[in-house]
Amino acid sequence: MKVEYVGPFVSGAISVLTTLLGKESERGALSARPTLFTSQQVNVICGVTGVIEGQVIYGMSVQTADKVASGMIGQTIVTFDALAASAIAELGNMISGNSISGLAAAGFACDITPPTIIRGNNVKISTMHAPALVVPIKVADIGEIEITICLKEKVARVAA
Repeated sequence: MKVEYVGPFVSGAISVLTTLLGKESERGALSARPTLFTSQQVNVICGVTGVIEGQVIYGMSVQTADKVASGMIGQTIVTFDALAASAIAELGNMISGNSISGLAAAGFACDITPPTIIRGNNVKISTMHAPALVVPIKVADIGEIEITICLKEKVARVAA
């Protein structure tokens, strides 16, 4: 995977999180994984289609998800319910949409799929057997959101 695909997701996440929550957000250390997976408790998966394709997972703890949803909704979330899940799904959608705009500006015409939420303890999600880059985004007084990015150039199919 090309590192140049990561920048728009980092800047998109920081921009969206800072705007929505009014909190400072900063990027942590970039790391690599041999495949796309996450073991976070609350995950939003967004697909990317176009000249590059793959998935992006926004993962976080339930506590972080509750704080993010509370900030987005404007009321305290006590139990992670359907309203909180909807807010977190929309967060993934907003970050992905912002990121796709950044990719388009860099010459990569892409689109996103609707977000999917997956929740649970000790859940391991694995969707692609390709290397992934992981970027933690630390949001002041909220927690950490782990962005796992697994994108590749679309392989052109040759007509037979």
